[in-house]
This record gives sequence, structure tokens and C-alpha cells, in this order.
Amino acid sequence: MRIVFAGTPEFAAESLRALLQGHHDIIAVYTQPDRPAGRGRNLKPSAVKALALEHNLPVYQPVTLRDVDTQAELAALKPDLMVVAAYGLLLPQSVLDIPRLGCINVHASLLPRWRGAAPIQRAILAGDKTTGITIMQMDAGLDTGAMLYKAECPISNSDTGASLHDRLALLGGDALLAVVDDLYERQALVPEAQDNSLATYAAKLSKEEALINWQQSAKAIARQVRAFNNVPVAHTTLNGQPVRIWLAKRIKDETTTASPGMIIRTEKKSLVVAAGEGTVLQIEMMQLPGGKALALSELLKSKREELQPGQVFGS
Repeated sequence: MRIVFAGTPEFAAESLRALLQGHHDIIAVYTQPDRPAGRGRNLKPSAVKALALEHNLPVYQPVTLRDVDTQAELAALKPDLMVVAAYGLLLPQSVLDIPRLGCINVHASLLPRWRGAAPIQRAILAGDKTTGITIMQMDAGLDTGAMLYKAECPISNSDTGASLHDRLALLGGDALLAVVDDLYERQALVPEAQDNSLATYAAKLSKEEALINWQQSAKAIARQVRAFNNVPVAHTTLNGQPVRIWLAKRIKDETTTASPGMIIRTEKKSLVVAAGEGTVLQIEMMQLPGGKALALSELLKSKREELQPGQVFGS
């Protein structure tokens, strides 16, 4: 089949890698325009663009797909199928109608749960035990199209947004290739309509919601830390300075009467901190101002005096 691929970040690049391992013809790659990145704010290509250029694939970077000329350019490619994964631009109905077999999307949840921009992080925040990949036939709604294929992925108590992202990206590539091959061989998959009554929305992440409220339970804070590792990273303050917390877990069998946010004690590889409802949090990786994210075993070697019991986070 003649396939147009549309995607932007590393999650999407894994789906493109999978397609490149197949026997189909990737005739064009669409991705977001290059963005400023790093301290120098130099323009940086997306992960999908970098991969496409490695394989000498034509790359298109429109600002919008609503432009008539952009749509005509896409139609001139005569695609059989358009594959979309974390592209970041809305596809109007006029674009969805261009490929002979329509447009399919690689989505990082088991739809209809977690439609929207941040399904991986929302699943961890909610305490879900399972998530997965859904390959769906796209329509004009937000992740509302009929489902073609689902693959489940367990969420462990140690999973972070980063680790779950990487597993789902690989799973998404495998699922996509299976669906594309099936479409090619039979051109007939039985779509399953989503149950809209079960839908939940995975809103885009914000730095503000990554601010730790120490009145929450240690269980809730630990989920927040895991979900926002590595973007946008859970954060708080200590002695008036910003602190980022990368890894933390609840100590299940310990309670405290200390004020939420107070450091109870230091251990060889962690800080033990009071949280809301008398619960206790164990911080295992943290980043102080001007420094790198370090395991507490390393951080305490040089900063132990700054991390004494009795000090309070977020005060």
C-alpha cells in the first residue's frame, strides 16, 4: 500500500520504525514544524522528521491541514492509507476523506478510556492497573473513531510516565504493523464502535498540576511523581528554592503525626517525608536548583546538611 505517515514525537517515531520494517511504501511523512530547543533555542527537528530523513523519505511540515493548498498537495500523493500517531494537528474531514482506505490512529490507551492528549500520564495518576494501545479508524471527533485493534499493557507500581511511554511506543508499532498488514491482505477489519458512556478525557499536561500538595496522601503524591516523570516533573520548594522530585513511593506500613511536607529522617538511599492523612513518602531521586537529578544516596553525600529532619517541603 501507498502510506502517508503523520506523527511528531518519539512515540510516533516507533510506529514509523515498525512501518519501515514492513513491505509497504511510505510515500511521505508529515510532522510538526521544527521547534526551538535547548539553551540556544535553535530549531530542532521532531523525532519523526529525523527518522524520515535517515531513510530518505519526503517530509512535509505544514502549520495546519485546513489549508486548501496543503490538502491538494496531500491528495496529489494518492495515498491508500494515512497512519497518524501523536501528530499534534487536527485532521479535518476533508483530509480524512483523501486516502482510499481512510486514516487510522495509534492511541496510547484502551479506548474509550483516556481520549485526548495525555493518556499515559492520566492512567498512572488515576491508579489504573492496565492500559494499552488502540488502533482506530479516525473520524472528525477527538479519539472517537471505531476501534480496529487493541493490545493490553499492565501498569506496575514502579512504572513512570517515561517507562510506560517507552513500552507503549513499542507495543504501538507492533499493533500498527499487524493492522496495516491485515488491511492490505484482506482490506476488511471489523470496526468496533466505542461506548461513549465509558469515555474519560486525558487533558494536556500542565506544569501547574505537577506542583505537589503535601496535604495529599503519600499514595496520591507517589502517583503524581511517577506520572510526571519525565514531563513536566513533579516539583515543590525547600527553603524557598525550587526542587524537582523524580522518584518517590509510599511507605505502606508507616504512619506519622508530623506536619505534611516535613522531613522525618534521612536514610542511606532516601528521604522520609510526612504527607497528608498521616501517611509517609519515601523520596529516592531529587533535583536541587542548578543541579542534576540524583539518587538520594548520591545527593546526601554532598547536601546532607541541607536536607535535615525538621525541614519542610512546600513551606
